Amino acid sequence: MQAHDHALIDVDAALQVLLQAAYPLRHVESVDTLGALGRVLAAEVRSPIDVPPAANTQMDGYAVRSADITSIPTRLRVSQRIAAGRLGQPLQPGDAARIFTGAFMPDGADAVVMQEQCVADGDTVTLQHAPKPGEWVRPRGCDVQAGSVVLERGHRLRPQDLGQAASVGAATLQVAPRPRVALLSTGDELIMPGEPLPAGAIYNSNRFLLSGLLQGLGCAVTDFGQVPDRLDATQDALRLAASEHDLILTSGGVSVGGEDHVKPAVQASGQLALWQIAMKPGKPLAFGGVRRPTGGSAHFIGLPGNPVSSFVTFVLFVRPFLLALQGAKQLAPRGLSLSSASTWTRADKRREFLRARLDADGQVALYPNQNSAVLTSTVWGDGLVDNPAGMTFKVGDPVHFIPFAELLA
Repeated sequence: MQAHDHALIDVDAALQVLLQAAYPLRHVESVDTLGALGRVLAAEVRSPIDVPPAANTQMDGYAVRSADITSIPTRLRVSQRIAAGRLGQPLQPGDAARIFTGAFMPDGADAVVMQEQCVADGDTVTLQHAPKPGEWVRPRGCDVQAGSVVLERGHRLRPQDLGQAASVGAATLQVAPRPRVALLSTGDELIMPGEPLPAGAIYNSNRFLLSGLLQGLGCAVTDFGQVPDRLDATQDALRLAASEHDLILTSGGVSVGGEDHVKPAVQASGQLALWQIAMKPGKPLAFGGVRRPTGGSAHFIGLPGNPVSSFVTFVLFVRPFLLALQGAKQLAPRGLSLSSASTWTRADKRREFLRARLDADGQVALYPNQNSAVLTSTVWGDGLVDNPAGMTFKVGDPVHFIPFAELLA
């Protein structure tokens, strides 16, 4: 298939092709909750207990029976002292209990008067406030009720989720396996940082960029290093990578140049389901599969070589694909409709993803140079403007902004 007779594929249609092929990985792992950050739940977490398991105080103060306080001030006898982690005795009429934040309420008490509204004097306390029943008291089960689902299957675990799981006593969690990803770099002009930079060469930024993105998604990454710009070497690397990996990810070599060997190598060792997307940057993205010697195939995604193109196509296509392999439910990034601080007059026939960031006024400012080789734009920016094909905009116009916080998490 030649470039001139190949119709570009719509971004949303291309993404659907990838997601329809991303069957969740089958086996399930049990991991310690403390080490489950970033993993995707393979089973819901249901609480066996109420949280909190008993009514407790929100404040340092005095636990009382609200019916005992009929006028202000009121003096009560302090019958006990209850710290967090210790159980008090039932509170008798006319008594108060010194109590500290988080401690369980003693039986008979129904309110807390915070210490700032009390005057202590030996074994008595004078209350300067008449509390209502339930004041400064957290009821049993006000956070979680026994039997309720606190975390759904398919949820990608954040720090607060680990805290929630721990709060209901979950020491281990059932999670999807880490996708095994083979990372291949192509291009004879690439050298590693730390080596002298000869004429005509550039440092291999994509290797570091993509490795970091994959690690951020919890993948088990095998770095195959740099593959020589030869068809036979590319085919050999693909076959080796396919044998023990769920996904082969390459950068460069998927365009139509004389030294672009990845596309024909994949076609010789498997098949391509799509190639070339109607987007800028990132047009020469490829997706398909590479046959395994033992049967079946490994997924293949070929990213463009320009670093911004690699970055943009990864966050828009590879990220949701890898999350889908793990059974995640939330795949689409959530964007915002915000006012533009910039003017964009260069409408393109392809859908554009422009590097941008929020200014001090909460408006979206574009990076001045949108060239796909300018990786600085991704460092300077904190999101992408998703600009429809053929669209221009001026200062004050609404734009669709996708924060990197949605694309990199």
